[in-house]
Amino acid sequence: MTLRRVHQPTRERSGDAQCPPIGPETQEVPSSGGGGHHQPHRGRRVRCGRQGRDDSGLGAAGPDARPGAARSPPGASPAIGGPMTIERQVPTPLTVTLSVLTALSLVLPGALSAQSHQPPPEPPAEWGPISINMEEIEYPHPVEFMNFRVYGQDVRIAYMDVAPVGPANGRAVVFHHGGSYYGWYWKEQIEALTNEGYRVIVKDRLGWGKSSKPILPYSMSLHASNTARLMGYLGISEAAIVGHSIGGQMATRFAFLYPEMTTHLVTMNQIGLTDNRAGRGFRPFDGEIDADPDVQRAYEADVRTDTRRYVEWKPEFLEHLRIRHGQRLSGDWPRLAYVRRLGGNLRSMDTVVDDWPHIRTKTLILGGEIDGPNFPENARRAVEILPNAEVFLIPNVGHNPHEEVPDIVNAELIRFLGSDPDEPAEEGGR
Repeated sequence: MTLRRVHQPTRERSGDAQCPPIGPETQEVPSSGGGGHHQPHRGRRVRCGRQGRDDSGLGAAGPDARPGAARSPPGASPAIGGPMTIERQVPTPLTVTLSVLTALSLVLPGALSAQSHQPPPEPPAEWGPISINMEEIEYPHPVEFMNFRVYGQDVRIAYMDVAPVGPANGRAVVFHHGGSYYGWYWKEQIEALTNEGYRVIVKDRLGWGKSSKPILPYSMSLHASNTARLMGYLGISEAAIVGHSIGGQMATRFAFLYPEMTTHLVTMNQIGLTDNRAGRGFRPFDGEIDADPDVQRAYEADVRTDTRRYVEWKPEFLEHLRIRHGQRLSGDWPRLAYVRRLGGNLRSMDTVVDDWPHIRTKTLILGGEIDGPNFPENARRAVEILPNAEVFLIPNVGHNPHEEVPDIVNAELIRFLGSDPDEPAEEGGR
């Protein structure tokens, strides 16, 4: 087993008073090309998590914190700075407010501007309906479709097949998105890897994004078989498989079922790092959905979930909220809600922890450390069980490191995917 850490300057997360810094550390990250932070960073490791959260390592409440929102007709697709002056007078509310704001601008540079980057309390009025197949959403590269039949239904999977920008290195990488997301959020990794000569395949899994939304029994193995089908369709005999969040579970199941098609396996802030089925019972979906829910409450739940996933919120993350809100306004929302419920038990009831001892593929467990109270420990435990694995944890980064610190993630992907798949994982393959 190998533990590699990259350190950044410590960033405090507001509202997490229970997260004390633990000891200064300095670590040098070897240069691996493709950008990123390659110099030693002085910082303090912060282990943080909210009480009562799932020990699976999931940094949020799940794909949809609350299904629902209203239906639409079918087919609708100044910085305060300077010295603070103290005068002998009875402060008015205004002077108290100005003094406090001035003090904040001195003591916490950037605090006021960061506040403006938080999601709005209500969805903006200009946010309209978005079709459940996301026809209105532009992806960073052309989207194509693979048509096939499964469980007696005609379906199609959307994917981007992006060629190398420069000389091709003959290798391919297939990306699996997380439960609340879609293929387009891999845009930074697509650019970095195609610049290194990789052919990059990014798919929207069945039931998500621009792919079909069939009513059928979803499972990890179904999604893995669809990936194998897509690779065969594209003439790809083997590839590196990368997955984020629940996509990490699907990538793991693929490596378990199709080892001959997997050169490298990367899981990024994977959920389901523990088997928590014991004693929890099982409640099958009864077919009931909230077809006309409260859109404001659903939006507020999404905001709470998403802001927990990032240590530092950026304005571009708002697009995730806009898409989910817009889909709830679609006249086809009830179908999407039904599909989400069908896949709702995947992460807890279709566990992949029993797959680990059988996966000989060279594996990297990668993630931001601030992702629930037990993610770092669970990631290290997974590396102990996987026969040929290493771990790379990024302090002060949350559930979506490929969006929050893409340069660091891209550099690590380039390093690992460029390694010989027949050589053991760094300092610990067995």
